[in-house]
Amino acid sequence: MRRNVPIGYTMVDGRIVLDNKKAELVIKIFKDYLNGISTDKIAKYLIAKGIPNANNKISWSYGSVRTILVNIKYLGDTIHPQIIDEKTFESVQKRRKEIAIRFGKTSQVNKEKNQAVYSGKIICGECGEIYREYIQNIGKASEIRNWKCKRYIYQRKVCCRNPFLTGEEIENIFISATNKVLSKMWLLDEEKKKEAPKITMEIRNMEERIKELEEEEQFSSRELSELIFKRAKAYYSITKIDDYAYSTEKMRQALVEREQLMEFDEDLFSTIIKQMTIHKDGKILVEFINQITMEEDHENIRKDG
Repeated sequence: MRRNVPIGYTMVDGRIVLDNKKAELVIKIFKDYLNGISTDKIAKYLIAKGIPNANNKISWSYGSVRTILVNIKYLGDTIHPQIIDEKTFESVQKRRKEIAIRFGKTSQVNKEKNQAVYSGKIICGECGEIYREYIQNIGKASEIRNWKCKRYIYQRKVCCRNPFLTGEEIENIFISATNKVLSKMWLLDEEKKKEAPKITMEIRNMEERIKELEEEEQFSSRELSELIFKRAKAYYSITKIDDYAYSTEKMRQALVEREQLMEFDEDLFSTIIKQMTIHKDGKILVEFINQITMEEDHENIRKDG
């Protein structure tokens, strides 16, 4: 079983200790950021130099660099030795806030960005339609934004009464489900058995007809060649490419540096969430890109919010 140990540390006899070389890398990332280098440029530099991340992969992004910059474990605690001093850590957080304000990352801008992030990923468990954002009193102080089934209103009538969600509730659902995965990182170490494709009746009929034509030695017949082509096409349509290993590794890369989430991260949401299915009874199934599913309760999320 793997332990989710942040870069800069390693496990020795069940204890977390400093990995001196990688701890120096963490210090350099903090210093570079304070010297005005963006997280994106830091990530590109690390890749160009062939420097591995905590998972020993040469894979970096501005998101993974940002995760390092906000990790309070580097200040030291009863388990993690200190790598970053408090003054440096606070200076980095101050610069991050200044940049957020400078580039207009206000709540309104984030609402518009999150609208694109959620689009196509929130699914109605009753009718199968996607959720879309409905805005009331747009542009006014009393503006209300809710995510509802696309068929909530159809031909000027209320058709689907599945529960609606606010943007904040979607964020809380994501945070809760992702934290469950973070607390069970061993799930990302499990191998999934491949399932054989299910043969349809159409394919069975084609197989039988092909066999008949071959027994009749109709090898040059147009019907046989067409059937063989259709059979190949049919098999392709039911054969799913097994990307479980790839998707699981992608999730591991996105989560390996992280502790429990305290706030919404739209980049992480886009990277690891396949869809959220909202059911009438308030149950919400959060499916990750590698098919791991976590169940959340709408009422509990609303109460917690």
